[in-house]
Amino acid sequence: MTTVYKPIEFVIDGLLAQGLYILAGAPKVGKSWLALDMCLSIAKGESVLGQKTLQGTALYLCLEDSYVRIQNRLYEITDVPTENLYFSVMSESIGNGLEEQIESFKIEHCGLKIVFIDTLQMVRSDTDSSYGSDYKELSVLKALADKLEIAIIVVHHTRKCKDIDPFNMISGSTGISGCVDGSLVLIENKRGSRNAKLFCVGRDIENAEINLHFDSDLKKWIVTDELSTSKTKDNIFLAALYVYLKKHISFTGTASELISELKEVTQEQFYPNRVTRDLVQNGYTLRKYGIDFQYKRTRNGRLIILHYDRERDSSDSKNTSEVTVNRLTLKV
Repeated sequence: MTTVYKPIEFVIDGLLAQGLYILAGAPKVGKSWLALDMCLSIAKGESVLGQKTLQGTALYLCLEDSYVRIQNRLYEITDVPTENLYFSVMSESIGNGLEEQIESFKIEHCGLKIVFIDTLQMVRSDTDSSYGSDYKELSVLKALADKLEIAIIVVHHTRKCKDIDPFNMISGSTGISGCVDGSLVLIENKRGSRNAKLFCVGRDIENAEINLHFDSDLKKWIVTDELSTSKTKDNIFLAALYVYLKKHISFTGTASELISELKEVTQEQFYPNRVTRDLVQNGYTLRKYGIDFQYKRTRNGRLIILHYDRERDSSDSKNTSEVTVNRLTLKV
């Protein structure tokens, strides 16, 4: 409970994190345009679907296309090249060399953040679509994504039959959605209308329904409703702690005493039973801001020991009068 683990990294804020994902939709609905836009945006470090991206290398396995077709599509979106985006129109199948190919690419391109496989059917080695077979096959990609600490998104099709639950429309058994870390289902409101909804669900993302419109000039899916970005208590706690330690440098005391001290920074209500969680789960962020913490057991309970080292503060806030932590700004 007190071990600091490396946090899960989001390649697209609130939408795609490290792990294995399914992007499903009807044939010709525009899945590949969305996949290409996501890859290009991550390679350039630009926003996509209204969300910030983590810039890095992107690999797009466009296995149903030719290089001519994918180049033409790319020119529809941009005429500015980027060295961080790579394509391949051929690959091995799952269990027969695909994992080794992706792993070798990661070794050559250490900044790899995302791999799109378009489509799942092109890399399947088993024609059986039972729960066990689907789960076993995709678990290989799931293990690979976790090992390489990247996001792997597999493009797949939906069934023709409608369902009130869009995730039930993903083709194949429930082993597919059961294995992956998240599912994105793109459903057009009316065939050919170019208006659609992207249904999102996952272990590390919030359930969401995003209304989209396909801009025929830009060749991109555009969000038509505003996505909300809530400021969590974690964000406020981190910012308040940073402001306090910049002034006082060190703190030793109980969780209740720390909360009492933070009242000089903000009147936000914090709870003693959540302080340990907030410190541990944000340990990597605290280190970035030059803050070390440890716990010490005494007769009177557990003491929290915090220290701020300005020389190790790699944030943009150490020389300013404003502090921004996870999009929350406080005055020093």
